[in-house]
Amino acid sequence: MSKRILIFSLAYYPNNVSGAEVAIREITDRTDPSDVSFELITLLFDPTQPRVETVGNVTVHRVGVGSTYISKILFIPLAALAARRLHRRAPFDSMWAMMTYMLFPTVLARLIGVRVPYALTLQDGDTYEKVFERWFIAPLTPVLDYGFRHATVIQAISSYLATWPRLRNASVPVEIVHNGGNPNDFAEERITDAERLRARVDLGVAKTDVLLGNTARLVFQKGWEDTIRALTLLPRHTKLLVVGSGPEEQLYQTLVTELGLQERVLFVGQVDRSLVTTYRRMLDIFVMPSRSEGLGNAGISAMASRIPVVATQVGGLADFVFDRAHNPDRLPTGWVVDADNPEHIAAAVMDIMEHPDQVRVVVDTAHEMVCQKFRWESITQDMREKVFARIVGSSTH
Repeated sequence: MSKRILIFSLAYYPNNVSGAEVAIREITDRTDPSDVSFELITLLFDPTQPRVETVGNVTVHRVGVGSTYISKILFIPLAALAARRLHRRAPFDSMWAMMTYMLFPTVLARLIGVRVPYALTLQDGDTYEKVFERWFIAPLTPVLDYGFRHATVIQAISSYLATWPRLRNASVPVEIVHNGGNPNDFAEERITDAERLRARVDLGVAKTDVLLGNTARLVFQKGWEDTIRALTLLPRHTKLLVVGSGPEEQLYQTLVTELGLQERVLFVGQVDRSLVTTYRRMLDIFVMPSRSEGLGNAGISAMASRIPVVATQVGGLADFVFDRAHNPDRLPTGWVVDADNPEHIAAAVMDIMEHPDQVRVVVDTAHEMVCQKFRWESITQDMREKVFARIVGSSTH
């Protein structure tokens, strides 16, 4: 009989999908259900969605309704109660909290009867200070600390996040298992030059244009405005493709208008994940001047697609974005810039445009690295051996 793992994730497919949800899907889809079966409790953001459905290898249970702050607060007791009900019907061997705040329902479920080992995955894209020190979170940190200390194992997707457990005085085992890039970006089948050119022309990009871009949410931490401002320092044939949506979209559109860049910045909005690779491969240069990152999946995917990457080294980006100035002991895989520095971005873009031979070497090095370290097949194997094996072998019902 397969082992049963219950996952807590505030959001899940088919909507509200970001790096954490992708990680769950990619790992569970590659796990033999005869070895481990998964059920997942998430928030019912859309009342038209079913309360229970199967998504890949996961049975998804949706509780509550709506995306308001109050709904997210109520998710904690509702998820814990749902966990107890499901556990009584068919006992789980363990639980899996996806991101720090999912420790709240995990701990509560444990206190009301779901006494099984659990794993915590640190996928947080926000800074440590934002996660733990905001005024409305600080009074609740004893619950989070309890969750850190009593986990059987903690998985961190980057070296940066792997420092968090010690900061919370937790002495449990910590395993670094990275996220992977989009499998479509690793595929050898690439759009042809003619298809790429046609797609760019359809967006208003000329053959001679240099197209910058990113495929991240339009939020402050991603640094989109720095890339927009960098355009004012670059030749007019450089343009920016904005793939994604988010709360800062109107702010960025206003900035583009104020800077007179309406013909050079192209907003395409949110696109289905199956199409993200198509848009990414239209780019000449991938720019991600993030202010915080748990890892930076989009940069990994860009490297898999053989696109030169300009990025900061904040958070998890330091695990795979290297250049000679910042990492003299590593082979360069990208162009490192400081956060909040459009001038650095412009200089990196000019260096890429002016030195194509150097770019080819860096891009090839980056591609080889991500193919070795950031494929979901090897990541799933690591999760089975380093995380799941620890939590499914010692449960007591």
